[in-house]
Amino acid sequence: MERSALKPPHFPWYDYSRYTFSLGLNVGRRTLLSGHSASEHDPATRAMEVRGGMREQARTAWAKIAAILEAGGRSLADVVRVVEYVTPAGIERYAEAAAVRGELFGANRPAVNTVVVNSLLRPQALIEVEIEAEPDAPGSSGDRGWPPAWAPARAVDGFVYLSSILPLDDTGALIAPGDPVAQTRAVYERAARVLEAFGLGLHRVVKTVDYLTPAALPDYRHTGRVRREMLGPVFPAATGIIMRRIADPRALIQIDLIASRHQPRPVNPGWGRYAELTYNPAVGAGDLLFLAGQAALDPASARAVYPGDVAAQAAHIYENILRVVAAAGGGPENLVKTVEYVTPAALERYREVAGVRSRMFQAPFPVSTGCVCETLLRPEFMIEVDSLAIIPSE
Repeated sequence: MERSALKPPHFPWYDYSRYTFSLGLNVGRRTLLSGHSASEHDPATRAMEVRGGMREQARTAWAKIAAILEAGGRSLADVVRVVEYVTPAGIERYAEAAAVRGELFGANRPAVNTVVVNSLLRPQALIEVEIEAEPDAPGSSGDRGWPPAWAPARAVDGFVYLSSILPLDDTGALIAPGDPVAQTRAVYERAARVLEAFGLGLHRVVKTVDYLTPAALPDYRHTGRVRREMLGPVFPAATGIIMRRIADPRALIQIDLIASRHQPRPVNPGWGRYAELTYNPAVGAGDLLFLAGQAALDPASARAVYPGDVAAQAAHIYENILRVVAAAGGGPENLVKTVEYVTPAALERYREVAGVRSRMFQAPFPVSTGCVCETLLRPEFMIEVDSLAIIPSE
């Protein structure tokens, strides 16, 4: 399947050729973009700067995205999924970003995932946006009665992308305050109702990303009971990230889900520990391979490795990601997207991860987003990578 980097002829914000990620990729009909904030190079200071409040930053991010999409023959009208990474300061002004999105998108109603991060890699940034697009994408959004510029889910090309789901009832009241297990159940029950409108059930969920607060962590392992009861028989790929807060400050957990009309296929390079878990190293559906989040864990012993060395941890993670991709019949060229969640302790040496990517991948590089989390599921972990591959079927 043809894969090409999107290279705008006019991109005044910075020199994108210096980085080990692509601004965006066209892979067949699909278009994926890295996360983009309002960062731009200031010739006077010779540094990257971020200017303005939430409204101004959102406009700059979307201007970049529009320029990149145009380079690939796409436009905002083709966007089917939006992920907006927002800081704690930014979420307080999130209505401004939503208003900008609504103004720019018009009648297009993508799925929207809102992720509150501890911070972005540019400290002044309030928001970073990544998107997926497909031209003339058939499908539905189940958007009757929903606000402009987003929908509860967007169906396209055999996949259903659900907007972020929080444990809230139809009136916006919090369900099961203080109980992350009951809140997890409430999220899956709402997801089931959304999927029912598309003729699907929870057994077709292929990817979940849990965002949880530190207060949820002591009981988080017990949410596996809910997953075992409500998901499967092919358990999805999964990622779990701890953030200081999530989109609703009252809630303990938020889940972002993707489901598929294609029959899910578990992918495992032979790691026995997954037999006891409620997720797989990866799940294939159609030509997409959804990978579970990978941290610096030895799959055989389940021990954390390379404590205190973010570059070594990243190398170990990417080696394991490529082992999973190989088990699905692909290679490094099939990895198209990564999201790197880094802890505050990793930031001082995080630039070294670019060297790891340059050694392990070749241009056109995968698209990538990086953000700062509160912590990861083990204190030794400094980085976790969530990823996606596209492997055309024979």
